[in-house]
Amino acid sequence: MARFRTLDDLDPRGRRVLLRADLNVPVRDGAITDRTRIERLCPTIRELAEKGARVVVCSHFDRPKGRRVPEMSLKPMVEALSAALGRPVAWADDCIGPEAEAAVARLADGDVLLLENTRYHAGEEKNDPALAAGLARLADAYVNDAFSAAHRAHASTEGVARLLPAHAGRLMEAELKALDAALGNPARPVVAIVGGAKVSTKLDLLGNLTSKVNVLVIGGAMANTFLAAQGHPMGRSLQEAEMHDTARAILEQAQKVGCEIVLPVDLVCAAEFKPHPDTRTVNVDRVPEGMMALDVGPDTVAMVESRLRQASTLVWNGPFGAFETPPFDAATVAVAQSVAAMTASAGLKSIAGGGDTVAALRHAGVAERMTYVSTAGGAFLEWLEGKTLPGVAALEAAA
Repeated sequence: MARFRTLDDLDPRGRRVLLRADLNVPVRDGAITDRTRIERLCPTIRELAEKGARVVVCSHFDRPKGRRVPEMSLKPMVEALSAALGRPVAWADDCIGPEAEAAVARLADGDVLLLENTRYHAGEEKNDPALAAGLARLADAYVNDAFSAAHRAHASTEGVARLLPAHAGRLMEAELKALDAALGNPARPVVAIVGGAKVSTKLDLLGNLTSKVNVLVIGGAMANTFLAAQGHPMGRSLQEAEMHDTARAILEQAQKVGCEIVLPVDLVCAAEFKPHPDTRTVNVDRVPEGMMALDVGPDTVAMVESRLRQASTLVWNGPFGAFETPPFDAATVAVAQSVAAMTASAGLKSIAGGGDTVAALRHAGVAERMTYVSTAGGAFLEWLEGKTLPGVAALEAAA
């Protein structure tokens, strides 16, 4: 596992600690609709504050592209963060410069300050050294607790980490340990489940996983592309005809390296994509011409469960069907509940991530019963693709 410093290596008492958080939470009509990222950030802030640090929190929010967009201010997060922490949070109307420096100077040991959106400065996304230096002037040490932004080489995620003693926060530490358990040094056999709409968006992921895991289960509409590439008629199902050669090449590569690829053997089809239409469950070679495959069937679920019973580790990214629209959630829910049961009773290490995956696991009521569920989105996916994450690399370089 990569070596990096954690909070265990930091004595924060009386020191100013710049904490890179991810407060880019979903907001609708001015109200936060999901506070998961705020809640997961709190243990690191509490630990630092209780140890006497002067905690200076910075984050991006949305895409203001270097301009002050009032709707993209982090100021509404002050109340939400205060409520989650159970302690007051101060506010600075900028993330660098005189106003930020004055707000930091007013802090006492144990206080928490939230800075304005780092992306109000164009230098954030350009990893501008001047912006990184401006952030570094606010602190004596840096803690990155935003794994979800670690795939971006930005001033607040990478640049400033090279200017201050840099450490991983508790959430970052947990993410990196979970991903090491998933692919870095996993207990074998390892099964990966990959779903989603398009093969073209997950080529790097599929290519990396075939060399890392023992069994690769492919679901979602991307499975339609693989089935069509094998010559199965897919009716009106969503699939990528231009990716057939690529799908066949992935199957051939997997066979060469000894990775078993599991594709659906039966499919749930409908003539219309809407809630509760008339459906038909058919073998993969019998999809009716006027229908589309929208979920995998019970025989496929049983086949996947049989592979999972032999596994020690599961990595899951993407649902099996159009789970947002019943009854096409049936396979995803069934497998998710089996995974949760195996995690509890058989010691399966179950690591999942990606926006649709997290939503699907919550829909199935099992998100809290997995070994680890990452909310990191793009960073989780890039890690699974085998890519270097600049924010993590900066922590490693500082160790």
